[in-house]
Amino acid sequence: MKILIKGAGDLATGIASRLYGAGHRIMMTEIKVPLTVRRTVALSRAVYEQRAKVEEMEAFRADTKEEAEKILSRGDIPVLVDPTADCKRWFQPDVIVDSILAKKNLGTAITDAPFVVGVGPGFTAGEDCNCVIETKRGHTLGNVIWKGSAIPNTGVPGNIGGYTIERLIRSTGEGVIEPKVAIGDLVEKGQLVALTGGIPVYAQMSGIVRGMLQPGVFVKKGLKCGDIDARAESSHCETISDKAKAIGGGVLEAVQRFERMKGHYAIVLLAAGEGKRFRGKKLQEHFHGKPLYMHMLEKARSFSSFPICVVTGDEAIMQSAKNFGMAVSINENPEKGISYSLQLGLEKVMELMKDQGGFPNQSLKGVLFSVCDQPQISNVTLQKIFNDAVLHPGSIVCAGHNGKRGNPVLWDQIYLEELRHLTGDVGGKQILQQYEPCIRVVEAEEKELIDIDSREDLESLRKEG
Repeated sequence: MKILIKGAGDLATGIASRLYGAGHRIMMTEIKVPLTVRRTVALSRAVYEQRAKVEEMEAFRADTKEEAEKILSRGDIPVLVDPTADCKRWFQPDVIVDSILAKKNLGTAITDAPFVVGVGPGFTAGEDCNCVIETKRGHTLGNVIWKGSAIPNTGVPGNIGGYTIERLIRSTGEGVIEPKVAIGDLVEKGQLVALTGGIPVYAQMSGIVRGMLQPGVFVKKGLKCGDIDARAESSHCETISDKAKAIGGGVLEAVQRFERMKGHYAIVLLAAGEGKRFRGKKLQEHFHGKPLYMHMLEKARSFSSFPICVVTGDEAIMQSAKNFGMAVSINENPEKGISYSLQLGLEKVMELMKDQGGFPNQSLKGVLFSVCDQPQISNVTLQKIFNDAVLHPGSIVCAGHNGKRGNPVLWDQIYLEELRHLTGDVGGKQILQQYEPCIRVVEAEEKELIDIDSREDLESLRKEG
């Protein structure tokens, strides 16, 4: 797959190493003047040295699309000076990994690519990315977080060789840095290691200089500009760290999971009900400032690697779906019930699979059906349903809470033929009863399962906020 990594520092390079080793095509972005301390093991070095080699990877600076594509074509990694990652527009990556490590999100959105990974604090799975990777040293380092965020930044570096804050070399003044030692040098506590803005910086401990900013970089007072390692292993200065490898392993796990999904599932959004119990156009009613149907459409956009079909007879819903790049199947006979909508949606996504060269019908592993009057369903729950389906082929996976099952429901390919022959307004419940042992329930919050049947339901939901 094509993977864009935002950032090319030492941890981002560890991520690139895992993905590169698994055969993925990597492109990286950086700022004009990288502030990578462990630069000997960072591909960001290519920005000012034109090329950088770290272990088996070699990266080259690219200033144009054509240069980047040429570097990619020979199996190397282009590094672009592109702080806002505008290159995603022409690169069209399958995956974006935000490893800038700014401790906050500087602009990444879950819709920037079919799959988005946030690295470290500042991201929330299901909101601005599909998953988050833990970066704090300890028992959970490298874990893939599918709900919530990474552990907040404490400002205290991890313990290495019995030292934490002492490991850091911080600037004592504002101005240009003048290193007085090189990466790989052994230093003693109290030794002069750099000048920042002309002011001396002294080592707070003895050990080997594992990192130091390049000469001539402008730094602010208190900025981390170097790193000392008490273990004093010179090889650590030239190889990717255990922490970077662990974080890279977490990213690789998430990316490989996504690769198993990509192009093999489809989404059908059902928005063709007559609204008899509601006594009006239910899906056009507003909840939290937007029409009910829009909540589901916006969430489905986060899964752009799947064909998405909206089944409806409403002109406004059709237009919104088309604006989001979704296919539409027109249901002119809503009185035929939900089974008819299921069939229309299923037929449409099978057509879409045929049209996506390389994804013939036999590649369709499952279809997720969701209603559009369930505005509080979360991206996290949708992602968990797909995750569960990938790991348990042959299953019917649905959202639920404390034993109560609800929508959405993802049907494995083996049940699709039966769905095509359903009748009436009961939908897939007829089949669910036959396959109880095959049903898997993904736990969701109770509010996520609430759907709107009547005006009273909607008013109640509005009052609850």
